Parts: sequence; C-alpha cells; structure tokens
Amino acid sequence: MQFGLHALGIGTGARPEIIRTVSVAAEACGFATVWAGEHVVMVDEPGSRYPYSGDGRIAVPPDADWLDPFLALTFAAAVTSRIGLATGVLLLPEHNPVIAAKQAATLDVLSGGRLTLGVGIGWSAEEFAALGIPFGRRAQRAAEYVAAMRELWATDLSSFSGDFARFDAVRVYPKPVRRRIPVVIGGNSDAALNRVAECGDGWYGFNLSPDEAEERVGVLSWLCREKGRSAAELSVAVAVTGCTPDALPRLAAAGVTEVVLLGAPPESTAAATRWVTELAATWGIGRAGVA
Repeated sequence: MQFGLHALGIGTGARPEIIRTVSVAAEACGFATVWAGEHVVMVDEPGSRYPYSGDGRIAVPPDADWLDPFLALTFAAAVTSRIGLATGVLLLPEHNPVIAAKQAATLDVLSGGRLTLGVGIGWSAEEFAALGIPFGRRAQRAAEYVAAMRELWATDLSSFSGDFARFDAVRVYPKPVRRRIPVVIGGNSDAALNRVAECGDGWYGFNLSPDEAEERVGVLSWLCREKGRSAAELSVAVAVTGCTPDALPRLAAAGVTEVVLLGAPPESTAAATRWVTELAATWGIGRAGVA
C-alpha cells in the first residue's frame, strides 16, 4: 500500500514556502505522491452541484488562492528528487490538448519521469462558461483529448482527427521520459468508472469513506471485466475521508493501491513539517511492508 498527500496548490498550500516544506517532508517521510487539483475560476454562488460532498457545495472558499497544478507541481519537482507528482485532477476539457500535452511532457521531463496525469471532466458549468468552452459533451471531449495527447507523446510526427481535436503531421517536443504519461481518471460516478475502464491507466476516487471506496472499486472491476480488461492492471488511488489505519487491510484487499490523505497544511513551515511527520507516523508511512 502506498500513500499520497493531497495538500498542495490551494489556500495555505499555495504558498511557495509551504509547497517546498510539505513536498520535502513528504518525500523524506515516505509518501509516494503529492497531488494538486485545479479550478481556473470559482464563483460566489454556484448553481452547479459539487459532486463530492453531501450538500453539493465545495468547502474551498471562492476567494482562496488556487494555483495552476502544472506550475505548482513543477515547483515541487524542483525541491524533490523521488516523490511522484500527480494532478488531482486537471479539468481536461478546459484545456487545449496540444498545449496540455506539451505542459505535461515538460513537467515529466523536468521531474525525471515522475508525473501522473489525473484528469476529470469538470462539474462547474459556470467555470466552463467563463472559459468559453461548451459544458455539454465534456466527457466525450475529455476522452478524445486523452487519445490526442497520447498520440503526441508517443510519435515524432503526430496526426489526429476527431470531433474536438485535429492536427496533421506536427512535431511536439519534448516527449515524456517513457513516451507515455500514466493517465488516471477522476470521478466517483458509474460514468466516471466506465471512462476509467475504457481508457484509463488508473482511477482517482475522491472524498470517499472506506465502505464507499470498496463498493466503487467493485464496480470498476466489473466494468473492466465487461470491457475485457483486468482491474489489476490499473492503479487505484483513493482520497479517503472518515478513515483510520485499521481500514488499510480491507482497502488493499479491495484493490486500492494508494491511499491519498486530504488536508490543508498549517501556515508556518515548522508546523507544516510537524504536520506531515505526524501524518506519516499515524498511518505507518515509511515502515517496511506498509509504504
């Protein structure tokens, strides 16, 4: 079982000295990955329902700092050498896929091949409207963008033709370290899990209890079988809530490969270091056979 830490890029976690401190401490303590999410804009009174809370509202205040995840993770890459870096998640339909492919490959090269690209389709119609991007068919747009980016990463002379992306005989460099960046797909719904089974290298479940995580992994396994895939070939990272270390054995048995701890780091660097160290101690991170 590996552990991730979703704490960078928002609020206190957007401050450079806290990004540095948390990233360095997480690497030293044995965390496998640091995660950073994305919103380009927030609105004070959203009409769209946030899908990861019971009341349909996001807990992050609309005036909080929210860094671009590629830039935040590049900063984290510069102060570390081993820990994985993951977007959790990049709202892919809001991006030009050629530019996103280049940005992701650049970060992968600068970090020595440590990037995992977590992508989602987005939930805020207001955000899409502000960016001038259609909210409808965003799932199809995201799937096509994933295919287009993989083509750009894998080939020297790249061509692609789809409903949302089209390019012919272009060269985009640099290429990722392994000519492929793992793409994990976020979302807890059946539709999101179906997207994972269709084209994902893994799944990122968000804000789930252990019981919910087990149930969702079971659905994902069934969907993979329906599509002729083995769920064992996927990475399964779950940002857990209401979870204690006692739940780790059953999460591992269910197929979860990485438990991601959610939290906002303290404001001072000294307190942030203690916070990461205490999380590691509580969860047994870094002990032989645990992480």
